[in-house]
Amino acid sequence: MPELPEVETVRRGLEKQTRDLTIDRVEVLRSRAIASPGDPGQFCAELRQQRLIAWTRRGKYLLAHLQDASGQDGGHWGVHLRMTGQFLWLEQPQPPCPHTRVRIWNPEGQELRFVDVRSFGQMWWIPPGCAVEQVMTGLQRLGPEPFSDDFTASYLRKRLKGSTRPIKNALLDQSLVAGVGNIYADEALFAAGIRPASPSGALSRQRLEQLQRALVEVLETSIGAGGTTFSDFRDLRGVNGNYGGQAWVYRRGGEACRRCGTVIRRDRLGGRSSHWCPRCQH
Repeated sequence: MPELPEVETVRRGLEKQTRDLTIDRVEVLRSRAIASPGDPGQFCAELRQQRLIAWTRRGKYLLAHLQDASGQDGGHWGVHLRMTGQFLWLEQPQPPCPHTRVRIWNPEGQELRFVDVRSFGQMWWIPPGCAVEQVMTGLQRLGPEPFSDDFTASYLRKRLKGSTRPIKNALLDQSLVAGVGNIYADEALFAAGIRPASPSGALSRQRLEQLQRALVEVLETSIGAGGTTFSDFRDLRGVNGNYGGQAWVYRRGGEACRRCGTVIRRDRLGGRSSHWCPRCQH
């Protein structure tokens, strides 16, 4: 599933490619892709003639700010890529592949196409004046962004106080910190030298400070590399992310640690795979 760096990479691509784009035509090829109230026909009608004026990100959600033909607030268009959703920008007409879910054209005939192999991706239209969280209810459960001033060691210590759940599981909780998934939880814990199974409430303030800094640094590095591609992720041009080749532990179980040479372990923790170095993490 795309995590924060992959979603941020898509956001930047959308911002660069589609800012000020006027939506001329919309086609929904799979109705379950539309999660907002109303049928796909209403979704298409509401987006037509809207202009995309900015793209923002909250956790793993994307949000387009819209402006109507008269220059007034046009509401928002929300997107969650889920496991395999991706946008493609097409300069020239191309037949849709079997996994094409939504197609959007500008007046020049260029297309922004949403492709989703697993069909879990979702889209919403949020009317002007309506709080985004009322329609995209998943936003209500998100914790602070890792790059925000609210995400500090003090915040972590307060939220994790008395908790016995493994710190890896805690990092995957979107109500604790938004946007982090399996890849970057493993990588941040390695960078901070913390075992994934460590009880989160037993970590000292110093160790939580190390973890907070490590998570931010790992995410920044991955964003700079265009995200991680191990299976499905591509940017708007269909290009793979480059962080996977730089990963310290993720999906490197049985291989030698790049820092100390110890064999990387792959354990099951909370139903998910965790990759870590027994020597570097304690």
